[in-house]
Amino acid sequence: MRNLGKIVLAAALATGLTACGSSDQASPGSTGGVTIGKTTTTTTASNLPACTVDQIPIGGQAGAKPTITVPDTCSPPKELLSKDLVVGTGKDVTAGVTMQTHYVLVTWSDKVELDNSWDRGETYPLQNVGKAGVIDGWNEGVIGMKEGGRRLLVIPPDKGYGQGGNGVKPNETLVFVVDAVAVS
Repeated sequence: MRNLGKIVLAAALATGLTACGSSDQASPGSTGGVTIGKTTTTTTASNLPACTVDQIPIGGQAGAKPTITVPDTCSPPKELLSKDLVVGTGKDVTAGVTMQTHYVLVTWSDKVELDNSWDRGETYPLQNVGKAGVIDGWNEGVIGMKEGGRRLLVIPPDKGYGQGGNGVKPNETLVFVVDAVAVS
């Protein structure tokens, strides 16, 4: 019996030392984890709460190319989100208007700037807003802006490129900052 007690005590001490050890590494692809004994608890993007527009930092001054930082602390939202970063003072963007835009696009999964109009030095024309030849997220997301405004758009895959296209991965969430340069 005394040997059984020593074995149980040794096992308890070994488990305790393992739990206090320095192997606090999470599995690949996770955002954090803790190893306790032989059980690892991880937090992946899929079990994080969905981001809000207020959790996505945007840098840069109005009238200049913005920067977009996709956070690691939340998952991509499932619905179209928008936020006016600068409220314009000019004409309203309504269905059917033509507008000149500047934009920056960052893809959620890899946090990489995929495209922007600023580096080309010319605005992007958007004709017949609401039915323009662009993704639904833009057609819906720019309505309500005013000329001179800047808006953050977070576009889920079903309002973006869905299964992929234009160099975008399948089921990618898109993050745009759009400037309404001119509205006519």
